[in-house]
Amino acid sequence: MTYRSARILRGSLLATLTAGVFALGGAAALAQSPPPAAKPAAKPAAKPAAPAPAPAAQQAPASPPAQPGAGELQLVFSPWTKICSTPGQNGQDANTPKVCATVRDARTETGIPVLAVALIEPEGAPKKILRVTLPAPVILQYGSRIIVDSNEPATSPFFTCMANNCMADYEGTPDLIAKMKKGTTLNLQAINLNNSQIAFAVPLADFGKTNEGPPIDPEKLKEQQAKLDAELQKKAEDLRKKMEQQQGQAPAAH
Repeated sequence: MTYRSARILRGSLLATLTAGVFALGGAAALAQSPPPAAKPAAKPAAKPAAPAPAPAAQQAPASPPAQPGAGELQLVFSPWTKICSTPGQNGQDANTPKVCATVRDARTETGIPVLAVALIEPEGAPKKILRVTLPAPVILQYGSRIIVDSNEPATSPFFTCMANNCMADYEGTPDLIAKMKKGTTLNLQAINLNNSQIAFAVPLADFGKTNEGPPIDPEKLKEQQAKLDAELQKKAEDLRKKMEQQQGQAPAAH
């Protein structure tokens, strides 16, 4: 995959995440109304809570730092960033509640999106949402699981999947948010089509400071994304040159 196509994919994931976050401004009732929040959890509750057929999933609570499937990937994380919608601007309804989100994503060294985490906070809504995005394909019946450091795990079904990723929502309870602010790592887990656990460790450093601080200025956000794009482009170019050198040094077949 070329860097240019990877950049398109990155933009697609960020656009999807942002659109999903700000769409909640027009659907703040989702966070206020118990029936929609309970509905997805009620149906698959038994399955995600007991992923017994997958040995890796059984071992996860005892060793959450393990990274099967993800250890081979060298991920590049964006910094924790707080973004807020602006009702009445950029085509948004002036009566739409303001929505803020504290987000972080991770990509491969060649720029391909892998995961994202967003704490979504609709203004005036009693409930907050922690949305996690994991790479597809996964076995949907097991859902997803999150663990802050060595605390008790929480599970949630995937509510939607696209070509390259699946999303799951967790209630952003005061207890969960407090653990994330004090913790060091948010572990994301799922079961892939090989019936093996995939797991990723998201560093929580600066999460609390970012969440409690002001939202980022749009222009600064553009600069931040441009800087990350440049870093990833350099990494992709270095990787390409390294692969070409390795191919050039490979012994010729006799």
